[in-house]
Amino acid sequence: MLPDDWQLSEDVDDFLARAGDFLRSRPALHNTPLTDIERLRTRGADAHEAEGPVFGRLESGGEIRAIFYRTPRGRLGLTPLSGEQADDLAAHLADLGHSPSNVIADQDTATAFAEAWQKHTGAAPELFWRTHLYRLGTLTSPRPRPDGQGRTAGGEDHEQVVRWCREFCVEVGEQPSIDLIDAGAWAESRFGDRHFTFWETPDGTPVSMAAATSLVGGMVRVDPVYTPAHARGHGYAGAVTVEVSRAALAAGATDVVLFTDPANPTSNALYQRIGYVRVADFAGYKFSYSAQEAG
Repeated sequence: MLPDDWQLSEDVDDFLARAGDFLRSRPALHNTPLTDIERLRTRGADAHEAEGPVFGRLESGGEIRAIFYRTPRGRLGLTPLSGEQADDLAAHLADLGHSPSNVIADQDTATAFAEAWQKHTGAAPELFWRTHLYRLGTLTSPRPRPDGQGRTAGGEDHEQVVRWCREFCVEVGEQPSIDLIDAGAWAESRFGDRHFTFWETPDGTPVSMAAATSLVGGMVRVDPVYTPAHARGHGYAGAVTVEVSRAALAAGATDVVLFTDPANPTSNALYQRIGYVRVADFAGYKFSYSAQEAG
């Protein structure tokens, strides 16, 4: 018997009662598990889903060392694991018949698990997401500050928000490509629980948008930030990100984080100028199963 042991559960409340302190101990690094698991807790079971979520915690010496969760859509989220721990988890999940569609974690963990999953199941991994994680240090307003002001988006702005979220998805190549206008699709998308803010020019024209998650575990994640192509180069993205970040701090956030595309030096430089500091790299792999593996 290994000294480390994974304990699995399908009860999100029981899981959070046992693992909540661990997740809150590193809110920046654990930002995605915090928001994903909170969303699974608040949305409840869906009768249309074939499988419910599954949660696991790795305990050793009476302490939790890591967790995983699998959403009903098959996404596997992990907190940092050693190569050996990733291999043990892959073997355990394979033995139980799990077939995650993809895995997202810090870069080393995601890569180790993807390689282990292929070894134990034959499912071929494909890298589909690479990102830098930034955490807010000292918030600094951009100089010069663009003309205009921030404004919280309301219900009357829904069409504008949806249109820009769709444009954002197209620009970054995000999948799946869904019709976000459909109420059900919007609610189920990662944008459905966000709080949106516009930057408006003095005449009231929205020129940039940023969103934030609700406060959970002392953490708020800024996501997404989008400026239409015709309005770029004027400092609007920096200004609206500062607005959203300041609101998060005012709401009590101890950790304000965001992800950036490593291939976009402009956005990475922008976030550093307004006070964000790179703390980690993350990655996502999707898995391709043969008919035999899937069955």
